Amino acid sequence: MGTDLRRKDSGNGNGSARSAMRCAIYTRKSTDEGLDQAFNTLDAQREAAEAFINSQRHEGWLALPQKYDDGGYTGANMDRPALKRLLSDIESGVANCVVVYKVDRLTRSLLDFARIVEVLDKHGATFVSVTQQFNTTASLGRLTLNILLSFAQFEREMISERTRDKMSAARRKGKWVGGNPVLGYDVAAQGGALVVNPAEAQRVREIFALYLEHGSLIPVVEDLDRRSWRMKAWTTREGREAGGKPIVKNSLYNMLTNIIYTGKVAYGGQVYEGEHDRIVDDETWNRVQSGLSRNGRRGGRNVGNKHGALLKGLVRCASCDAGMVHSYVSKKNRFYRYYVCVKAHQRGWAQCETRSVSAPALENAVVEQLRGIARNPAMLRAVLRQIEDHRLQDAASIDKEKAAIEVELKKIAQETGDAASMAGGVRLAAGHPVELQDRMTHLAGRLADIQQQMAGIEAERANPRDVEAALQGFDPLWDQLSTWEQERFIRTLVEQVRYDGRTGTVTVGFRSSGIRDLCEWAPTNTEDHANARQQG
Repeated sequence: MGTDLRRKDSGNGNGSARSAMRCAIYTRKSTDEGLDQAFNTLDAQREAAEAFINSQRHEGWLALPQKYDDGGYTGANMDRPALKRLLSDIESGVANCVVVYKVDRLTRSLLDFARIVEVLDKHGATFVSVTQQFNTTASLGRLTLNILLSFAQFEREMISERTRDKMSAARRKGKWVGGNPVLGYDVAAQGGALVVNPAEAQRVREIFALYLEHGSLIPVVEDLDRRSWRMKAWTTREGREAGGKPIVKNSLYNMLTNIIYTGKVAYGGQVYEGEHDRIVDDETWNRVQSGLSRNGRRGGRNVGNKHGALLKGLVRCASCDAGMVHSYVSKKNRFYRYYVCVKAHQRGWAQCETRSVSAPALENAVVEQLRGIARNPAMLRAVLRQIEDHRLQDAASIDKEKAAIEVELKKIAQETGDAASMAGGVRLAAGHPVELQDRMTHLAGRLADIQQQMAGIEAERANPRDVEAALQGFDPLWDQLSTWEQERFIRTLVEQVRYDGRTGTVTVGFRSSGIRDLCEWAPTNTEDHANARQQG
């Protein structure tokens, strides 16, 4: 049984043949399971559609050879490659009829269906569902179609809710509900459970011990890199190799805070006893969490920066655009500090011309640039010009997004005839789809955020006189600050430092918000430190 949603041609009543119908067959399946079979559900959908088209051959129907198959794509949105090709071919006139097995194969969203029908109507194309019978040229047919799509959307939402409820119940029972396996565990042969991988588990314990030894993330990352240790590697069901990436700072932090290593699972802010065996004991776990909490995700301000690296995390190598990490060596009870190019450190000195630089020399060069700003009017103007250029670039980017949102709001207002949406309101008149209301709410919220960002960017504008006055107090202030305060001062003001070992050039990039903070923060602290020195 088929359904022809073509608009009836205004014939002369003599039953003359209609124009040729170039039919594009669209098929879809939400998951990719079973698509590797010789005859899968996409083939079955296409076969039924071809049979229906052949039955209408006397009407001039012809099935196009192009395949529009979306295997493994949800019908909840329109982000599907074959659907996009189909709509493009409709617009270019390659096809003038879309044939599907069922309506929900095309979409499960009322709003998306309305958009698709709009494209079809605009280019004189029609829509056919092979197994469902209704005619959208009549009001009753459109009502029937909307009811079917409403149930399709309801079914999709119910499936999502059942899946979430099932996963929640499994988590509360301590079960592993899937996802990428982590270092230290393998997925059981029957699936649905984790088993300890002894060799990897030993590495996990050593990684926790290394953090307790160093007290910081970066030294652990460097040690693991020297050992060539990597993240978990596994083979997917399709036989594809996955994982095995180098252990970087973020992945190390995630590993050290993954409660799965204690034999537990976390869900919804609660921790439950898991069915898998633990790898890390409670004492080690608690000591590591205490260290991470005290030092922060950056790896520790006091512990990880105990040698006073003022530019830690700010320096980049101008030769190869890699980061430069702080390092040191000890000789005869003396420490020699350096900033080392990560590429040279990991791949060999021959890979970078800059390689390393004395940390005190680089830090002094940056501090001297800060001192010189106030002394040199030309340098002050150059810094302020650089900051203003960055501020204007940010403002232009934000303004572009704001204009795009306003255009979309205007389009929605024109389509719905709703004046409130034209003004950026968040309510539509009754009768409009829920998805459209949600989109309106999202756009209005984003517009409010953009207005706040624009206000913040405008507030970052620095008065040259204020900046000059603040920097004039730099010399007496700097010597009174502790090492930690000096680091904070530089981080407030400086966004990035680039060092070129080929020329010895040091380039400082400033934060626009930092300049603004300096005007408010530096004079007050200068006075506080002067008072403290007098009292001392």
